[in-house]
Amino acid sequence: MVKTAMDLRAILHIPHSNWAFALNPQEFEVRLRTAKDDVESVELVIGNQYIWNTRRPFAMERIGGDELYDYWRCLYHIDDPRLGYYFLLHKGEETLVYSEAGFARPETLDIDHDRDGFIHFQFPYINLNDVHRRPSWVEGAVFYQIFLDRFCNGDPSLDPEDKTPWGELPQVPSQYGGDLRGLIEKLDYLQELGVNALYLCPIFLARTNHKYDTVDYTQIDPHFGDEETFQELVDKAHEHGIRIMLDGVFNHCGLYFGPFQDVLKNGENSPYKDWFHIHNFPVTLDPTNFEGFAVGCGMPKLNTTNPGLREYLLGAVEKWTRFGIDAWRLDVADEVENTFWREFRNRVRAINPECLIIGECWWNAEPWLRGDIWDGVMNYAIQKACILHFAEDRMDATEFCGRVNECLMRNTRQANECMLNLLDSHDTPRFIRTCGGDKRRVRNAISFQYVFTGMPCTYYGTEIGLDGGMDPDCRRTFDWNEENWDRTMYDHVHTLMMLRRRSVALQTGDIRVQEQNGMVTVRRIAPLETVVAVINNTETEQTARISLPRSADEVFTGERMLLEDGEVTVTVPPMSARILVTNRMI
Repeated sequence: MVKTAMDLRAILHIPHSNWAFALNPQEFEVRLRTAKDDVESVELVIGNQYIWNTRRPFAMERIGGDELYDYWRCLYHIDDPRLGYYFLLHKGEETLVYSEAGFARPETLDIDHDRDGFIHFQFPYINLNDVHRRPSWVEGAVFYQIFLDRFCNGDPSLDPEDKTPWGELPQVPSQYGGDLRGLIEKLDYLQELGVNALYLCPIFLARTNHKYDTVDYTQIDPHFGDEETFQELVDKAHEHGIRIMLDGVFNHCGLYFGPFQDVLKNGENSPYKDWFHIHNFPVTLDPTNFEGFAVGCGMPKLNTTNPGLREYLLGAVEKWTRFGIDAWRLDVADEVENTFWREFRNRVRAINPECLIIGECWWNAEPWLRGDIWDGVMNYAIQKACILHFAEDRMDATEFCGRVNECLMRNTRQANECMLNLLDSHDTPRFIRTCGGDKRRVRNAISFQYVFTGMPCTYYGTEIGLDGGMDPDCRRTFDWNEENWDRTMYDHVHTLMMLRRRSVALQTGDIRVQEQNGMVTVRRIAPLETVVAVINNTETEQTARISLPRSADEVFTGERMLLEDGEVTVTVPPMSARILVTNRMI
């Protein structure tokens, strides 16, 4: 074992993972983890592993850290895709070599000739089909989630008989009559707000208002409309520059799904008995003797290994994808086998090569995000950090920035760009409730959400101050009486949506997240533009010195920020944010 002042136990690199991956056939990103404030500098030595004299050293950049670690990165422009590499770690007068063989001092190795004694890291070849190719449109996507029954009632003839009056607080079984026609009528509103992508909760035939208990995967729920209306929605949304993402529920179905009803009736003689996970026959509902979603909710889990079921589900997926939709969000996706998802991806991308695939996974999803299963997930890891910092003051700015940096290191750059960044959803209390009604905190969290890497997603009604606790209260109806709207919140969301859509730095820029004077700073860096957000989630005014390449304008106040020795001084009032955008280079 090498004796050294460096903390070797903290150092980590894993080839063919989120620590080493191809962005495209010309670019290769390499990352390294070291103990916090330990290693002073790192070099990546890389070249063709078969022509070893091609290797060259490149300085790695320290791009962030958390409580325990520093994170380093180098972007290598590829001449030949058969790569071999190692790291040189520097601390004071000491240098160590880090390779797949472990740690050694340079003077003890014959790196040029001893292939048995020196085992470098390798990336044997960059095959185009192995590179995570994310849809090109995600970089400018501004999503808006809609619970269709609660958004707008455009066709009262479709209303359920036991309809709840619009605006009345929801109960578990409440149905209000929101439908596809109502959404079509509000496309102008969404376009003016700044939305260019819609995430729709399930719209297929089901017994409940939420439609996660699917009865028929091939039919639009008649309370929402029909296929003709759905096609009209897709076409008119596209005319408005708005993309459509459908919610697919393939982990489980509803009790009234036809094949499950056949199993209830015919037991072991049913041709569909292997479409489900049944423990014994006859099938009983109380107590249940079949596997279901969660605990006691009566939605049977689907056995997606069964060829008949698989073909039924994927046939439905192909049908709806051919309507021209742009994305799928996959419910409880981490509980479904990966062979199903790989076939799902192949079939969807065969119809629409630019179709985005978002999984629902509330935890670390890195194994699913390598380019062969999903593109991204609903980013609950960041949502939880936003709750702890912006809403509840249980995490200070330093810890928040560390948590964010750790989350960024979990995944490849492509996966980070495809994250659906949310503050709340149909499954959580609304963020304003989590903030105890303090709308300043909500606006701070939204400011972070819209400057962070990935795709911001606003839950319907957030922009007008819609409140709500846990399900079903978080699913209130949208209030279309503008006199009741919080115009300050609306203007804040609108400003950020439009900024996101026009800013090159926010769409494609590199990201740095760090604490300064008790505030969260997010820097987005593109060749022609830099955006820096400074978010003060304290009750006292704070000041920060921010380095910028050029003069800048502040987004919310319009203030002109002039450089002084390459920096600007930013004063941030209590519980507010300032976002600086540099002038474009001509």
